[in-house]
Amino acid sequence: MATFHINRSGTSLGTFSEDEVRDGLRSGKFGGTDLGWREGMPTWQPLAQISEFAQETGPGAAPSPQPQFTGGGAITPTATIAPRSGLPWDDRQQRGILRAFFDTLIMVLTRPAEAFTVMKREGGVSEPLIYAIIGGSVGGVIYFLYNFLLSSAQLLGSHENPIMHMMGGGIRPLFFIILVPLVVAISAFISSAILHLCLMIVGGAKQPFETTFRVVCFAGGSANPLLVIPICGGLIGGIWKIVLCCIGLARAHETDTGRAVLAVALPLIVCCGGALVLGMMVGLGAFGFPHH
Repeated sequence: MATFHINRSGTSLGTFSEDEVRDGLRSGKFGGTDLGWREGMPTWQPLAQISEFAQETGPGAAPSPQPQFTGGGAITPTATIAPRSGLPWDDRQQRGILRAFFDTLIMVLTRPAEAFTVMKREGGVSEPLIYAIIGGSVGGVIYFLYNFLLSSAQLLGSHENPIMHMMGGGIRPLFFIILVPLVVAISAFISSAILHLCLMIVGGAKQPFETTFRVVCFAGGSANPLLVIPICGGLIGGIWKIVLCCIGLARAHETDTGRAVLAVALPLIVCCGGALVLGMMVGLGAFGFPHH
C-alpha cells in the first residue's frame, strides 16, 4: 500500500498510509486542500485531486497552489523548493517511537531514493542523532554479544572452562554496551565531517554540514541494525551503508550521483593511496640501506 506525505501551508503533517489518509479525510483531520505526494507522482497535489481520495473529498474542493516538487527528487531550476515532508521519524509523537523508528528503517532500507528526497535538510542534529544511536546500539550490542557467546562456546572443546571465561569477561561486554552510544555519536560527527569535506572538494556540497550529518545518521541508523544477521551481517550492513550514503548525499544535496559516489569513495582512495606510498617507502628503505 502506498505511503503518502501530507503537507499543509508549508508544514509537514507526516507520512501516512492510504487508509490513514482516507480515514483522516472522513474525520476532518485532513482537508481536500492539503497537499499530498507519494512515490510515482510527478508533483504534490491537493488531496481532492488525487484519484485515491476522490470519494472522500467529493467534487468541488478548492485546489491549493502546487509547489513544483518532483517525486524523483529533481527540482526544476526555476521552481521554488517545497518544504520537505520529513521521514516517519519526524512524526514519532503521533506514531510512537518504536513504530516511527521501524517505519523509517524500512523506508530508508527499501526505498532510499524516496526517503532522502523527503528527508528534512535542517531541523537540528539531536533528532537524527538519537535515531542513529538507537540503530547503532541495537546492531552493535547484538553483534558483540553474538561474537562473545560464540567465542565462549568454542571453549567447550578446549581445556579452559567456558563458564569462568564468561564470568571473567563479563566486564568487557558490559563496558562495551555502555560505550556503544558514545562511540556511535562520535563516529557520526567524524564521518559527517569527513564526508562533507570530501563533498566540498568534489563540488557537490549544495547544503550545509547539518544536511550531511542527517544523511549519515539516517543511513547508519538504518544499516547498523543489519549487524544482527549472523556471520555476514557486518558485510551486508557495511556495503548497504555506503550505498545509502551515496544515494542520500545525492538526493539531500541535490547533486549528481557521480559526485556523491566520489565523495564517499574519496576517504578510501586517500587511505589506500597513503598505505601504498608508505609501503613503497618502507620497501625502498629496506633495499636502499644495508643491514650492519
